[in-house]
Formats: sequence, C-alpha cells, structure tokens
Amino acid sequence: MFKKLLLAVLTVMASIGIAFAEVDVNKADQAALDSIKGIGPATSKAIIDARSKGGNFKDWADFESRVKGIGEKSAVKLSEAGLTINGQPKSGTAPKKTPATKAPAVSESKTDVTPEAKAKAMEVKPAPATPAVNSKATTASKPVTNK
Repeated sequence: MFKKLLLAVLTVMASIGIAFAEVDVNKADQAALDSIKGIGPATSKAIIDARSKGGNFKDWADFESRVKGIGEKSAVKLSEAGLTINGQPKSGTAPKKTPATKAPAVSESKTDVTPEAKAKAMEVKPAPATPAVNSKATTASKPVTNK
C-alpha cells in the first residue's frame, strides 16, 4: 500500500514539475522567471520592466535587445533551461525536458513501461507462511501447591 501511495505522489510531483518546466517570458510573473536557472531577482525585474515599457517580446532578438544583460550566449542558456518566447525556444537550441523542480525518478529504465506493468510490479505480495509450532514440544507448567 505504501509503495502505491509513494508512486502516486512521485507521479503527481513529476507531472507538476514537467508542467512548469517551460516558462514563457511574455506570460510569466517574477516567481516563474526566477525558477529558470540563470535568472535571478535582478534579471527577472529587468525582464518585467522591459515588458511593461515596450509590450510583449516579439522574438528572441527583440528580447536580447530590450533586456540589459541578456546577450546571445545567455539567451541560449536561458532557452536551454526552459525559457520560451511566444512558446518558442531560441532557434538552434533544444530546451531541457527535465522539470524545474527535481523529483526523484520512478524508473531509470529506457524502455517504455505501461501503467498496468508498473501497477503489477508495485503489487504487495503476501509474506510466506510461518511454520506451525509443534504443540507436543511444549511442556505445560505444573501447578504449584503449598505444603
């Protein structure tokens, strides 16, 4: 039972982490921007200020030109960490598929495992039966009599 509960909790944590792995710069608040590796409080404030003054970013070139401290190299790193503009990573980069919040992996296997197979693997099996106690081997205690 505990294993099934643990599997369910880990699955929920992983799905939440995957849902928040990509952050769109035009929709994100300061906390979401801070969750991206390479963006701290000062950079997230600069991004929000630039977005407030000039509107949404059109593309990566617009983003790099309007946000002080963001150049080609840092834009590539931010894109790889999960930052997107209008849902698009910087061209030439592949965003990471890992969640922003790291959850323990349920399985390190590279083969696809069906939910049914996972459930069967997680089934709790009964403990083996213990051998019966030989009743003849035990001796009854004698009653104590006062003389």
